[in-house]
Amino acid sequence: MGNAIMVQGCTSNAGKSYLASALCRVLADEGLRVAPFKAQNMSNNAGVTPAGLEMGRAQLVQARAARVVPDVRMNPVLLKPEADTRSQVVLLGRADPGLTALPWRERKGRLWPHVQEALHSLMAEFDVVVIEGAGSPAEVNLRSSDIVNMRVAREVQAAVLLAADIDRGGAFAHLLGTWHCLIPEERALLRGFILNRFRGDASLLSPAPEWLQERTGVPTVGVVPWLDVPLPEEDGVALEGAAARGDGGFVAIARLPRVSNLDEFAPLGELARWVASPADLVGARAVILPGSKSTAADLAWLRASGLAGAITRLAAQGVPVLGVCGGLQMLGSRITDPHDVEGGGDVAGLGLLDLETEFAPLKTTRLTRLTDAETGFALEGYEIHHGQTVAGSSVQALAPGLLWRQGNVRGTYLHGLLENPAYLERFLGWADLPAPAGLDSLDARLDAIAMRVKASLDWPLVRGLL
Repeated sequence: MGNAIMVQGCTSNAGKSYLASALCRVLADEGLRVAPFKAQNMSNNAGVTPAGLEMGRAQLVQARAARVVPDVRMNPVLLKPEADTRSQVVLLGRADPGLTALPWRERKGRLWPHVQEALHSLMAEFDVVVIEGAGSPAEVNLRSSDIVNMRVAREVQAAVLLAADIDRGGAFAHLLGTWHCLIPEERALLRGFILNRFRGDASLLSPAPEWLQERTGVPTVGVVPWLDVPLPEEDGVALEGAAARGDGGFVAIARLPRVSNLDEFAPLGELARWVASPADLVGARAVILPGSKSTAADLAWLRASGLAGAITRLAAQGVPVLGVCGGLQMLGSRITDPHDVEGGGDVAGLGLLDLETEFAPLKTTRLTRLTDAETGFALEGYEIHHGQTVAGSSVQALAPGLLWRQGNVRGTYLHGLLENPAYLERFLGWADLPAPAGLDSLDARLDAIAMRVKASLDWPLVRGLL
């Protein structure tokens, strides 16, 4: 049976996914068989495994870091928010309507056996399982229903590293406060603190790490610098924060309330700008309508915000418009929901593409390759959608059932379209924008992150936890 090491955080967005990815690559490069694991994700940034099953994007990246084939056991529970108080439950890669309908606290007892089985099966097959927590283990109101933090650590006696985002300030208070919120059995598993995203001279931190260890008995095992090496984000917060706000031309991406899979637009770099009102569109050279977890509701928001009319006017002026998945459906003429997938109803789309979409009870999830008849490019990506779309006579099918064009407006079900470098360059060419400085390959970025994180940790101490 393998060993387990777990990265938890004092807060959400403390860098847990990033650090877990680095550990997966470091340990894999030592010749160990490594698997990532996160019991439960809450994110609309999902991807698809080779088996055609959904899982969180973070664990897909971590599987790549570990040099293993992604497997839904690595993320057995995925919660995809559909409204402020409602999430679709994806269990082992498939949406589960029964679990989705249950109240939040009633789900936990049914989900935990699946988490246990997935975790123990990975522990039996791999030398090391690198586990990622969620949010913070200090949320004592959630302890009784926990299936992702300390309950997971206790299940396999994982060595826990607790990370704090020191760039936000208050890191030592976060670490000490979190330690105080743990019960003795949980504290016994907490083996090291990590100060993440540090800018400056690490020698100036003393005597705070020593002060913290005196009070907790837990050493600070690493000070990880701010690393400007992007990875696909689990929730897209970093992508939005990095969007440019300069005076030059840009690609406008509608900031839909239930936006999904927004990490796929990271290749746009500083050319991307998230927009929420018509005023934000001034200077836009191209417009993207991204995916949505609630297409009809987000289409209503698009109209209420004034963006729908503004985007329609820009399209009439020849500005390139691209809709991806839910965005594609909004660009069509009509959306129907006879099976009550999103709450039923029949709504008019923006009418920029001669397409009609009907939501189907079963979700399509698969890796996809296609050839674009317009560019001749062979393109790769993935599909996650309930909608089944039928084309009218006014729209050109560039790849049957997957990619359409009507003048300067294009729509696709292929998530990851702009992650194909040749298509990204062509799309920006239509917008008269330069291609951004190319990102290194994902593997090259994982190598760079792994090297820097390993150098920032007391690696012999961390390695000795396994």
